Amino acid sequence: MAVREKLIQTASTLFHKQGYNSTGINQIIEEAGIAKGSFYYNFKSKEDLCIAYLNDRHDYWFNALKQYIRTHKKNGVPLLLAFDFLVAINKKENFRGCSFINILSEINENTLSILEVVQNHKNDLRNYLSDISETPMIADHVYLLFESAILESKLFRDQWPVLKAREIVESLLK
Repeated sequence: MAVREKLIQTASTLFHKQGYNSTGINQIIEEAGIAKGSFYYNFKSKEDLCIAYLNDRHDYWFNALKQYIRTHKKNGVPLLLAFDFLVAINKKENFRGCSFINILSEINENTLSILEVVQNHKNDLRNYLSDISETPMIADHVYLLFESAILESKLFRDQWPVLKAREIVESLLK
């Protein structure tokens, strides 16, 4: 594995387990098993590593969501399948929640470069849900329910918020 990818993967694990602010560059370097100079060759700062991590997570998450919907499309409505995807990813990732909101909760208001990446991810999600909606008028409702389902399922470490949000969306589609 290339050094850059190793750093991103290590940061991903540590940010998830400990949080962004509790994870130091030296710990990332040590756990990745690379030289300090290699870190700074690939990233100017922890903030730059965080942006790379979030961009990597964005690609992974959207690819997984789209693949899930493609695979199950014949068995359901894409908007409802998006909620089924949340159930599946909660199981797979042990109620990790949203990596973007998790990071956002730890940065200060002056960390605009990370904020922009988070906003772009959320705009992409909002647009995607609108694109797969057969009823564009409710797309923003669905987006807000989707976001709250992610947050609340992490909070309660339970699927009920996702299932309830799915039920609400299903009623809106009728």
